[in-house]
Amino acid sequence: MFPSLGMPELVLILVIALVVFGPKQLPEVGKALSRTLNEIRRASSSAFAQEPEATKEVKEEVKEETAPPQSTTTEVP
Repeated sequence: MFPSLGMPELVLILVIALVVFGPKQLPEVGKALSRTLNEIRRASSSAFAQEPEATKEVKEEVKEETAPPQSTTTEVP
């Protein structure tokens, strides 16, 4: 996700966060960020879990629509 993010960059980000939010609010910001990332992870995993079901439904619909028509003609005496 972050290909060139090394230790110096992480330290710089933490120092900036400490200056912006202060030492008292930094743990709260970390907890909020953690909760947000967990919610995103849960939402994306549930969306990917529903993908095979949706794909199966679409394939069935396409199969029904592209099936050759059945003859329903009856002979008239």
